Amino acid sequence: MSEILCAERITRVLAGEVPVTLVREASLSIRRGEFVSIQGPSGSGKSSLLYLLGLLDAPSAGRIVLDGVDTSGLDEDDLANIRLEKLGFVFQFHFLLSEFSVVENVVLPMAKLGRIDAKEQRSRAERLLADLGLADQLGKRPAQLSGGQRQRVAIARAMANEPLVILADEPTGNLDSVASANVREILSALVHEQNKTVVAVTHDPTFARAGDRVIRIVDGRIDSDGSAR
Repeated sequence: MSEILCAERITRVLAGEVPVTLVREASLSIRRGEFVSIQGPSGSGKSSLLYLLGLLDAPSAGRIVLDGVDTSGLDEDDLANIRLEKLGFVFQFHFLLSEFSVVENVVLPMAKLGRIDAKEQRSRAERLLADLGLADQLGKRPAQLSGGQRQRVAIARAMANEPLVILADEPTGNLDSVASANVREILSALVHEQNKTVVAVTHDPTFARAGDRVIRIVDGRIDSDGSAR
């Protein structure tokens, strides 16, 4: 498997009267078609590391290379375009737009990227939702869905632009055990059946064991990086 995402000695410091270091000299490499979980105690820097990897935040030092591109010298417009084209995001709180239907929520990132026409955007959104067992929910609003269904819509939205990497921050954190297992199986299938790359922050050891690797972070530093099994 080829390397798709690399962090080289990245550090993130929040400036202030008393500076706070969120991530300390973290280095890691993630390969195409890999399922990587990030674990650690509360406040250890898990989500901060994920946001750096997802280019949602910029490191104070070090660099992040995505698909062979050093992102450290890019301006915000370039970073936004890379996020839209190459990255998909799933959060603990799904952040679906309540005023749009299920299918419209999945169409939105495709419409913003503008790579395909409106007819194909709709067709792709419907296929993604059908693949996730939501073919009969297309016209509903997010508020009409269960938590597990909303998270499946969020996964479909993350997949809309066929990203290289899907980054998930506690994607099962607000779900019951059945819905959690469903989301875990969906993400695992994306990796092992479609060769997608998934990087997920999780507190759930069962979720972590479903992946290939577990990166453990403590006090902002990578404490260990090894097989999930």
